[in-house]
Amino acid sequence: MAFFSRLILSSKLSSSRFHRLGENLASVGPRANQSLLSQSASYQQSTRNISSSSVEDEFFRSLPRAKYGGRHTVTLLPGLGIGPELSQSVKQLFRVKGVPIIFEEVTINPAAEGMEEMNNAITSIRRNGVCLKGNVETRSLNPAVISRNVTLRNTLDLFVSTYHCLSYPGVKARHQDVNVVIVRQNTDGEYAMKEHEAIPGVVECLKVMTKPNAERLARFAFEYAKARRRKKITTVHKANIMKVSDGMFLEVAREMAKQYPDVEHDDMIIDNCCMQLVSNPHQFDVILTTNLYGSIIVNLIAGLIQGQGLLSGQNYSEQYAVFETATRNTGTDIAGKNIANPIAFLSASADMLYFLKLQEHANRLRKAINQVINVDKIHTRDIRGEAATSDVFSKIYEYM
Repeated sequence: MAFFSRLILSSKLSSSRFHRLGENLASVGPRANQSLLSQSASYQQSTRNISSSSVEDEFFRSLPRAKYGGRHTVTLLPGLGIGPELSQSVKQLFRVKGVPIIFEEVTINPAAEGMEEMNNAITSIRRNGVCLKGNVETRSLNPAVISRNVTLRNTLDLFVSTYHCLSYPGVKARHQDVNVVIVRQNTDGEYAMKEHEAIPGVVECLKVMTKPNAERLARFAFEYAKARRRKKITTVHKANIMKVSDGMFLEVAREMAKQYPDVEHDDMIIDNCCMQLVSNPHQFDVILTTNLYGSIIVNLIAGLIQGQGLLSGQNYSEQYAVFETATRNTGTDIAGKNIANPIAFLSASADMLYFLKLQEHANRLRKAINQVINVDKIHTRDIRGEAATSDVFSKIYEYM
């Protein structure tokens, strides 16, 4: 249960509640197999190379986390677009400011048909336990080549993504004082990547939902709300149309809510939720939702608080943690122009430091971000400013 202890300690809260959560999650059982082995023989072989077996998981679970001489080793996946330049700036920041992190950098070619680089990345994360990543693209049009991001989440069983959507007082936006947490399903739903052409011109796409995964996600959401003194969870769904799949997800959430009488629970159809978020986001506290809906909602809220470059996301399994920007956009069109907003990537870095119990360094980084964005108002173009990426980093260096 070390993972859940670290997770709750990263937020300076008691670990006892998440210790119990870890015990409950461990009893849920293995997640449903979501591989695409039937699609092609070549992909079958590449998937076998990275698939998670109980023997491999037990082996990596038995190893101590990579920490040498007081330094934590963290896997770094720069990704594409603005990812490499932001990654290098964060590496330099940590080096100059004495943050005890060693990055093991793994690059992934988005055009590659094989899975060797992805295999290297997953092996590195299993060894280190923690990853900081930019957005990794999959440019192959071959239907047998699965999304790298989906592969990462499914293979490591990163069953949940959380996003703390908090507006910045110093940034002009459509809504101020937004404070919403999204708890998003990561390994079930539409992103199961099970598609095929039944007959020419007729394509079937399977939405896979499993009760064990829905239960552990719901329990995570309620434990999260309870530990952080959040008052209400809203389950967002489309059970009025998808009566079996989303219906099961909604029913599981309702049953779980009975075990947490101190946390109010309601539900809302995704269509209405989007409208309500635009008109009055302050009515929401914690949103529990499925894979696709969560992706839509996070991007919608990013627009409400003025920008994709402000929000970070956290992905968790019972063993691993991956930190990244929330909207997962590569920013290829602005790469190398020194105009990208680095706040989301810096915020993901701070989340990672909290998780590793490096509170002093995390607090210094958070305070520096607050000073730059809310007080000095050094804003890049995406949030109606004129500052360059390097200007933001220079001030972050200064304040840390």
